[in-house]
Amino acid sequence: MALFSINSGKLLPVPTTTFAAESILERKHLQKMLMADTSPLGEELLVLCEEYGNWEDSNRRIDLLCLDKQGALVVVEIKRTEDGGHMELQAIRYAAMVSSMTIDQAVEAYTKTLGLPDDDSQAKGTIADFLDADSIEDVELNPDVRIILVAADFSPEITTSVIWLNQRALDIRCIRLRPYKNGSEVLVDATQIIPLPEAADYEVKIREQAQEAKKKFRTKRQEILRRFWAQFIEKSASRTPLFSNRSATTDHWLSAGVGRSGFSLTVSLTEDRTRVECYIRPSKDEDVNKAAFRALAAKKDEIETIFGRQLTWEDLPKRSGCRISTDYDLGGWKSPEDSWPAMIEWATENSLKLEQALKSRIQALQL
Repeated sequence: MALFSINSGKLLPVPTTTFAAESILERKHLQKMLMADTSPLGEELLVLCEEYGNWEDSNRRIDLLCLDKQGALVVVEIKRTEDGGHMELQAIRYAAMVSSMTIDQAVEAYTKTLGLPDDDSQAKGTIADFLDADSIEDVELNPDVRIILVAADFSPEITTSVIWLNQRALDIRCIRLRPYKNGSEVLVDATQIIPLPEAADYEVKIREQAQEAKKKFRTKRQEILRRFWAQFIEKSASRTPLFSNRSATTDHWLSAGVGRSGFSLTVSLTEDRTRVECYIRPSKDEDVNKAAFRALAAKKDEIETIFGRQLTWEDLPKRSGCRISTDYDLGGWKSPEDSWPAMIEWATENSLKLEQALKSRIQALQL
């Protein structure tokens, strides 16, 4: 594809150049620019770190390790060359190396990127907000690692390999960054060449169908959560309609409304803890959310009297939302099934109490 400028009513071709000719380096320039702004890659990504290599017995480094909006890790491999070298093989190795990465490790990597080695609260908050999750506890990494290859151009060997691998349920994109020289200015045309944008949705559907066909059983954790929520919905319905219209899910939380948009009543499970909370995020404006929390906190004594005991009040600094919660530390999703009735009774009772203590006061807020 050629690039043209308009001059005196004429289309004049802008000559191509090379990154090498313009003294634009991979790590020092291209990598830094993409770390600052991932939009040339065609989607919103959160860059967890650059030069990631937190594994034993290897000096290999991932150019950029990112997170997409679906919670999948994205390995970005960058070359300034015209053929891409053997970058697809490198990227596959890197994807395999990070495939077992946990959310805690992702937080640790991003914390180092932020330059806050002793405080991971900002990293947790930013990752949770990026994934539209209430808290980092609600986040699980998608097990399917994606790959984005970035180069000035790609050899037929790379494009053929990538197309073949994508047909076998991998997710690899090729983004061509082609430099042009217009006078003293260097222009870059960023184009996704694999998969073609027109065919991307179709290829995703085909890949999802192939992946779904391979899934014969749910994981143990998912099946436990599905059974727990089925029992919880059934048994809580006789006490409150809060969750009666919900369906059993494999997520570790179940939410209901509290009479106003942006305020959710949620029961959640970790391995050994059950929580009932009201999460407060009625606006995209963080100041509005914090103001709503402060208005409720001003009635803390009144609310806790109605609830029957003290609650945990968290304004969650560096987060867009806030939380009012109570915890049951004697059981979570790893607890034996014969302990579920007590957990369900506790969660039902405290959901009722929290709704009664907060609903009218939430509805009366002036936001």
